[in-house]
Amino acid sequence: MAAAALAAAALGVVPGARAEATTATLPLGDADLTEVRTSRALADGVTLTRIERGSEPAPADQINTTTRGPWVVNVLTIDPRQARGHLKATYGPDLSQVEKTTDLVRDSGALAGVNASFFTFTASKLYPGDPVGLGLFGGKLLSEPTHPAEVNFVVDANSNRARALTGKLTWSGSVRNRQTEATLPLEFINHPPVVPAGCAALADQTQCTLPGDVVEFTPEFASSTPSGAGVEVVLDRLGCVVRTSTTRGTALAAGQTSLQATGRDTVALLDATARGCVSVTSTLTDQDGENLPLRPGLFGVNGRYPLTADGQIVVPAGSGSFFDRNPRTIAGTMRDGKIVLATIDGRQTTSVGTTMDETAAVAQALGMSDAINLDGGGSTAMAIEGTLVNRPSDPTERAVGDALVYVEGPYRSGN
Repeated sequence: MAAAALAAAALGVVPGARAEATTATLPLGDADLTEVRTSRALADGVTLTRIERGSEPAPADQINTTTRGPWVVNVLTIDPRQARGHLKATYGPDLSQVEKTTDLVRDSGALAGVNASFFTFTASKLYPGDPVGLGLFGGKLLSEPTHPAEVNFVVDANSNRARALTGKLTWSGSVRNRQTEATLPLEFINHPPVVPAGCAALADQTQCTLPGDVVEFTPEFASSTPSGAGVEVVLDRLGCVVRTSTTRGTALAAGQTSLQATGRDTVALLDATARGCVSVTSTLTDQDGENLPLRPGLFGVNGRYPLTADGQIVVPAGSGSFFDRNPRTIAGTMRDGKIVLATIDGRQTTSVGTTMDETAAVAQALGMSDAINLDGGGSTAMAIEGTLVNRPSDPTERAVGDALVYVEGPYRSGN
């Protein structure tokens, strides 16, 4: 894209597009508000539409209450029947760190993208990008669904078939010694285990009588696994023990994984890995109780709360800041298979944002049969060729855990 076009895109102007008033308005605010939509094709089967509803800036003290808006919505629509590229999820150099959405789009060689999953953020200085929920990348499950309100967006990059899973995914994992049959349940994937508070002073966690955590780590997590008290067992690509340590924290080579345990689970882990090799199982089950096969090309990210299901608004009732007006990022599908990614700017006089109820109404009005609410607030961002087309609410673009990106050309494993 030329420099002038990039500059125009950064201001929300779509070069070469036609602006027109429309009668198919969004169900936001008063009925008499002016609404202008500007659209253009980014590539075969890929369209960017900008919707501006309301023309006067909101008084700063009325952002959360005004019925006059304004609202600014950017909508990316992908038609798998015409598109020649693929949609996938991506993260930065490793899973535990954060990158700006613009950088994730640019570094992926992507045409467009939006921020995606909820992530640890400020709760962890060491691992801020750690997904709080599902993280599925190229068929590799790098983070399991965990949050009670979690919903997920799953896409097969080979076919661009996507599902907004408005019900809950469930996960189970285990470690089994192939010789002794000793079995131990896994509790997490790529999340730092917690040392029981009552055993925090014990350097030797095998002396702890309180339950701890058992976690699998993969090389994608970070340059080294989390360090601290506990036990760590490193496995080769066949599941055979490479080394065992009575403290946690090590670098993993390609193909290696590790199992960490804290509390009294350290004894169980040592027992399960004492002789021979182990099999580590990981199973995802969808909202219909069917197994979700972890095949190459499958990607999945996490969200909070469903918006629409089978064309009907299903967002739950709620109160508090999460349900108030905020910037929002939405992912959904239409009945004909089109994929829709949308951002709604918020917390600004130039775009006030939406409540959860308003967000669901927008998703329905945009034709999303099934849609979920992705991470929003200061994380909400949409980029075209690495340049923002929306206006985030933070003073500078926030770094996030992962993004959904559209890349031209067919999907190939590892790209």
